[in-house]
This record gives sequence, structure tokens and C-alpha cells, in this order.
Amino acid sequence: MPNKNKIGEKIKTLMEVRNVSLEELANDSDVNIELVEKILNGEIIPSLTPLTKIARVLGVRIGTFIDDDEQTGPLVVRKGKSDKVVYFSGDENKTENSNLEFYSLAAGKSDRNMEPFIIDFKVDAEESHELSSHEGEEFLYVLEGTIEVIYGQNNYVLETGDSIYYDSIVSHHVHSSNDETAKILAVIYTPVD
Repeated sequence: MPNKNKIGEKIKTLMEVRNVSLEELANDSDVNIELVEKILNGEIIPSLTPLTKIARVLGVRIGTFIDDDEQTGPLVVRKGKSDKVVYFSGDENKTENSNLEFYSLAAGKSDRNMEPFIIDFKVDAEESHELSSHEGEEFLYVLEGTIEVIYGQNNYVLETGDSIYYDSIVSHHVHSSNDETAKILAVIYTPVD
């Protein structure tokens, strides 16, 4: 499993190769410079949103931060049991603990355009949720439990078997609902220029 330090080291390497300073990365990604420093130093568990924004500035897929050995042929994951798990916080500015477990279903597949994950949601104790946005699209399919998707001014409660597809440039937040754990299949597409 890629740890916080490994993600930070990969970002540092990409910054060096592309000659991008800390200030440029923070400004161009619109991610708070203190948050970027904590990610680089492996001090926090970041949410998916700042990593997506950082990946875009560096011209890579978000999967670049979690991939180990890349392969060009088909990638098989049996029964959704990927050993490539990444722990993300659910909110961009609340990084002290992990509410989400992302099991990558494509870690190692080179030149991919989508990021498929099985995501386990812990019970959500938050009363309010900070929405975030990034370029791209997301498809979510509920495998177990119930989730709530806040999308702009709308709320959608999805139960097992329900799905939603949306543009992630619109502010959004996804979390478990009804004091339950939940599991979803998520496919995330973020364009890389």
C-alpha cells in the first residue's frame, strides 16, 4: 500500500523533473501551500481533491501517486480484492483521520485514462460537509449500504444498486448515510493535458 510518505516523495520527484516550485504547485493547483507542504512531508492523509488538482498541474494521472510497477497488458483484480489500498480523508481541510479506504482496481496499469476504485466509507459523524470540485467526471455505483451525494445545491441519497454519474467540476461531497458503513464502485476520470 502506498503510504503518505511515498505519495509525497512521488510528488517531490515530479516537481523536480518538471522544475515546479512549491509555490508554483500551490498557486497553480489552488491548494493551500501549508496543505501541499504537509502532503510532501507525509504528515497528513490528504483527500482526493487536492491530489487530483496537484496531479493535473504536474501533468499526470492521480494513479501515478499510488502506482508501483506499471504494466502494459491487462490488469486483473480478483473479486474486488485489490491489495492497493489508499486511505483518504473525506474532506480537503480535515486531514487528521481517514474516513475512506480506496482500493485501486487499476494500480500498475500504464497509460490508463480512468481510475476505478472500490471505496469503503466509515460511518460519517460529520454534521456538515465541505464541498470540493476538480476537473473531470465521476461514476459511482453503490455496492452496499447507503450514501449521500451533495452535488451543487442538490442532495441525492443512493442505496444498494443505485448509481450516479456527474461532472466533478461542480462542487460535491460523497459520504455514508444513515449512520451506516457503505461500499461503492467509483470510476474517476480526470483529463491530463
